[in-house]
Amino acid sequence: MFIAIFYYAKYEFTLSQPIDANDDQEINFIIKKGESLSSVAQNLQEKSLIADSFLFNVYARLNGLDTQIKSGRFHLSKSMNAKEIAETLINPETKEAVVTIPEGSTIIEIDQILTNNELIEKNQFVSAVNRFNEWDEYPFLNKAEMKNLAHPLEGYLFPDTYFVDANDFYSENLIQVMLNTFEEKAMPILNNKKDRSLQDTIIMASIIEKEVRTEKDIPIVSGILWKRLDENWFIGADATLLYLADDREITYYDLQEDSPYNTRNRLGLPPGPISNPGIESIEGAVYPEDSPYYYYLTTLDTGEVIYAETEAGHNKNKAKYL
Repeated sequence: MFIAIFYYAKYEFTLSQPIDANDDQEINFIIKKGESLSSVAQNLQEKSLIADSFLFNVYARLNGLDTQIKSGRFHLSKSMNAKEIAETLINPETKEAVVTIPEGSTIIEIDQILTNNELIEKNQFVSAVNRFNEWDEYPFLNKAEMKNLAHPLEGYLFPDTYFVDANDFYSENLIQVMLNTFEEKAMPILNNKKDRSLQDTIIMASIIEKEVRTEKDIPIVSGILWKRLDENWFIGADATLLYLADDREITYYDLQEDSPYNTRNRLGLPPGPISNPGIESIEGAVYPEDSPYYYYLTTLDTGEVIYAETEAGHNKNKAKYL
């Protein structure tokens, strides 16, 4: 009996005492979607927010909290005890949703990500983009070039991980944050562009993002595409054809289509960016690498990029690798 009382007292004391009652410095704590209670408890202990992950596990399960813990970012402190932390982690009003926008996402894909995270109804983000009218606040945006595009801000909504208030979410607020992030992270690189407009550079970066992802190949492919453009060749990028398509496959009829996004039969760049590129693709567009190549393909099995100087060499590569 005495032993049971002793362990219960230890259990209650451990859960009721904060790590440091005087330390109320805010600590950001992230719970990933689908993360187990054991993992959450272990991470809390590693961040010195609780003293004993096992007892936290027991408390959560005994009180039915294990199935209520929310994913997202929470603001915790060492002055909170384990019980207070557990209550915070199940309260939807105390969390920030974690939204990750992958590099190369289009505005339609961002809309789907937000819909999947239950932050919006489908097409609300697209509608907010189309309603955007804060052009004067962002001097890097060219209203004249962008306002008549299918999705005016495509290319400038910086892909990153964002923390948003799930209970008070507005697409307009996220658009502002993404544009601010673009200005902070991309503009210092884009200010170094040579003999290219900002819009052309972002269009090229958006194509590069969709055409190739391996770091070493990005500047080489960039050099090839800029060279084709400068020498009045067709850019010939399949990714531009797919931009406004309903599926991800290119048919014979797609190749013949008279579309401004068909860079196989239209000279020059498409009218606007085809994705929201990340830093590596933006750097690649600003700092292309000279090479003797005019052609490239990506192998279907390994994703390796194979280059050729001539059309004949390219056809051999297609026969071998595709």
